[in-house]
Amino acid sequence: MFDIGVNLTSSRFASDLDAVIARASEAGVRGMLLTGTSVDESEAAWQLTQEHHRCWSTAGVHPHDASGWNEESATRLRALAARNEVVAIGECGLDFNRNFSTPRQQEQAFTAQLQLAAELEMPVFMHCRDAHERFLALLDPWLDKLPGAVLHCFTGTREEAMECLERGLYLGITGWVCDERRGLALRELLPVIPAQRLLLETDAPWLLPRDLKPVPVSRRNEPAFLAHILERVAHWRGEDRAWLEQATDENVRNLFGVAF
Repeated sequence: MFDIGVNLTSSRFASDLDAVIARASEAGVRGMLLTGTSVDESEAAWQLTQEHHRCWSTAGVHPHDASGWNEESATRLRALAARNEVVAIGECGLDFNRNFSTPRQQEQAFTAQLQLAAELEMPVFMHCRDAHERFLALLDPWLDKLPGAVLHCFTGTREEAMECLERGLYLGITGWVCDERRGLALRELLPVIPAQRLLLETDAPWLLPRDLKPVPVSRRNEPAFLAHILERVAHWRGEDRAWLEQATDENVRNLFGVAF
């Protein structure tokens, strides 16, 4: 198993990070992609890859932090991207749900990062919330210049999923699908996602699967719980768990070029 989206730089992991990583390994997680959500966090994520085996990272600026985007951001991300363990540009994209940065600032930062990824011939790790049409409008001109792209933590509609798949995007599925209140629509569209376009992630420490038993006292999500997500996704897709694990691992290798 490979967790393509885990926020190990979060302060919620500060007190027991080594134990979290050990539990993930014991659960069968063989690799993790540590998400960069700002320039500073991207540098911190890369630093963790130097301290822990089978960890890689992304380098990017999340739409929430887009207001701080400037030329220095691009320069620092370019330097990070030159490091072997940095395998994608992102997390970048649009989030019109909360608008911590203005839509214009988000669009400028997203476009700049797409341009950087195209220049460096690197895949893109993307975020989209309540911005689907504008997200695709900005992404489309770059698709033929990018080696690949994943829409992380996909929670959209069937129509939105199909539009992403038609463009060759990978879709990242989290424990959101385990939520009987919010995740039923996503659960129902799981079978339409081709196995060769499916990736799995926890987005830890966020999005603890609601059907996980026993519930952790901390209510904190961990990469170890990827095993639960894999089992449930395989069940709802009507596929063998071991087969789906192998298929999604191969997708990771194809998109990010990592060996694990």
